[in-house]
Amino acid sequence: MTERYSRQVLFPPIGQNGQEVLRDKHVLIIGAGALGAANAEMIVRAGVGHVTIVDRDYVDFSNLQRQNLYTEQDAIDRLPKAEAAQKRLAALNSDVVIDAVTADADPEFFKNILSGSAVDLIIDGTDNFDIRFVINDAAQKYAIPWVYGACVASGGLSLFIIPGKTPCLHCLMDTIPQAGATCDTAGIISPAVQMTASAQTAEALKWLTGNIDSLRGTIFSFDLWTNHFSSVDAAKLKKPDCPSCGANPVYPFLSYELSTKFAVLCGRDTVQIRPSSIKKRDLQLLSESVENSADITHKNAFLISFKKDTYTITAFQDGRVFIHGTSSIDESKKVYYQYFQ
Repeated sequence: MTERYSRQVLFPPIGQNGQEVLRDKHVLIIGAGALGAANAEMIVRAGVGHVTIVDRDYVDFSNLQRQNLYTEQDAIDRLPKAEAAQKRLAALNSDVVIDAVTADADPEFFKNILSGSAVDLIIDGTDNFDIRFVINDAAQKYAIPWVYGACVASGGLSLFIIPGKTPCLHCLMDTIPQAGATCDTAGIISPAVQMTASAQTAEALKWLTGNIDSLRGTIFSFDLWTNHFSSVDAAKLKKPDCPSCGANPVYPFLSYELSTKFAVLCGRDTVQIRPSSIKKRDLQLLSESVENSADITHKNAFLISFKKDTYTITAFQDGRVFIHGTSSIDESKKVYYQYFQ
């Protein structure tokens, strides 16, 4: 495999030693959408030895404009993104161990994976602050650095967060944003995705190869359409009394009260429902229970989709449900409770 990484080895800050170090690293990527897919491809091509990709969603045709790992056939099959990403990445680099996890990245997930395996770095490929604040608290609790990234329209932002040293996401945003532009309201262009992911992966490679002094240490933001770039020093924004990273942390987002969660998905006329008690769903039993009242459109080992009136309902094996055809939480609840108690 020496030829595969030869151009990267020629880059002095990495070199042969850095390349060997990368082979022993484990990177956890949360989200396999636009940012997650772009980061995953660069990380795998770079030769990081172990990559775990986590995503709750499946491939849709609306993803293909910017999510570089997926094909039309993936969308036709509604293949879970983590599985589709693993398939493509394994074909790109057989030298890397790639784990795919189709699930929500909730506090319990982080407890299991971060306390049970050696993760060197977390990369944020998500599209909402609910999950990002969970990532942030988990990273602080288990002392694992992570790279925050977000993009919308023609702009993006990234920040490298080191527990115990830099300000955390909670320092910068005291509460979860309740409004703001998303890809659903403002759209997005693919170059903004690639630019954000490149900034994230560059910081990741610096950390993983021990080039700590080269870390940016700033909140980097840009808008490719208006040609605006900025880099703000984040060091002074660290709060001594931050409940996530301060002197007496309580990690509030890891103790999020259990309840059925309803969330509008970015860029999709769809609501996700996450039951308060996630249990493995019997997809065959569900299929039998709805086949006389709805039209089953897709069925595989991971999910079942069926159509009713103007809605399509997709139930995942891990308990989650998507209600397609509405962005109304109240409307989705009515549809959900017709089939799930």
